[in-house]
Amino acid sequence: MELINQIFDIQSDEEFEKVALKVYAFQKENCTIYSEYIQALNKPEPTTISEIPFLPISFFKSHKVVCGDCKEQALFKSSGTGGKRSHHYVQDTSLYERSFNSIYDQQIGNPENQVILALLPNYLEQGESSLVYMVDHLIKRTKSALSGFYLSNLEELIQQYKSALTTGKQVVLFGVSYALLDLAELNPDLSKAIIIETGGMKGRRKELTKLELHSELEKGFNCDSISSEYGMTELLSQSYSNAAGLFDQPAWMKILTRDVNDPLSYVRNGKTGGISIIDLANVNSCSFIATQDLGKITGNQFEILGRFDNSDIRGCNLLVD
Repeated sequence: MELINQIFDIQSDEEFEKVALKVYAFQKENCTIYSEYIQALNKPEPTTISEIPFLPISFFKSHKVVCGDCKEQALFKSSGTGGKRSHHYVQDTSLYERSFNSIYDQQIGNPENQVILALLPNYLEQGESSLVYMVDHLIKRTKSALSGFYLSNLEELIQQYKSALTTGKQVVLFGVSYALLDLAELNPDLSKAIIIETGGMKGRRKELTKLELHSELEKGFNCDSISSEYGMTELLSQSYSNAAGLFDQPAWMKILTRDVNDPLSYVRNGKTGGISIIDLANVNSCSFIATQDLGKITGNQFEILGRFDNSDIRGCNLLVD
């Protein structure tokens, strides 16, 4: 499919807009629920990305959001914290792998030079997690027997970290927020690790602001900064934050901030708004999704500030600030 190659070959904002409009036309024609949503809005045909209608993310809980009738290669479900689970029917898992491998390599590093430890107990227990699928593939790319998943065996994880340091490779620790806090209470020195938190508290602990969470983890692990992974079941792309809490966008993904009182208009950069995401890797589903997150755009990066008050807690990141 030539469109897929165009998506992953994007080099500029101009190319992004051109390809995004092609993806819009394809999904309008082939994604039934998105097509019906567009018709209900009765808006003129878009000529820029800001004019493209964004499907509310809640539709992934109530409808099968797919293009055509091809059988899916994978079904991913959200954690469902506080309500019904979202379903993402992925027709081509190679697109997901191409997306997350490229993003990880660019923003975190080459797994072949790393040992990856994953503390994601609730995702492992519930199953059908896109996050576990991604991390499992990254672990396999490390080709290290020291890499792996952990449930509640925290002391073993600490010992594995110490063993990994002797290899001279970079250690990366993925962890759901509440489990990382459990680990931090043991006060292990993880100062040489890249620590990536994701997933929130899952009802296991009191919700904290991002600043409070990172402060506790930095103190408990004796490290200078914590990274976050911003991704969700409904997407095939992710972003990772730097020490300042700002997220980079891959070339085929773009964040727009809509007016919270008028979802069909947008606020200027630097102002808080509702996060709408264009994820062109989602070509076989819907690439234009209005999330329930609040944030703002700073240059080519974005920041997550919170959530709409009336939305349920999403199972892919701690977003309450």
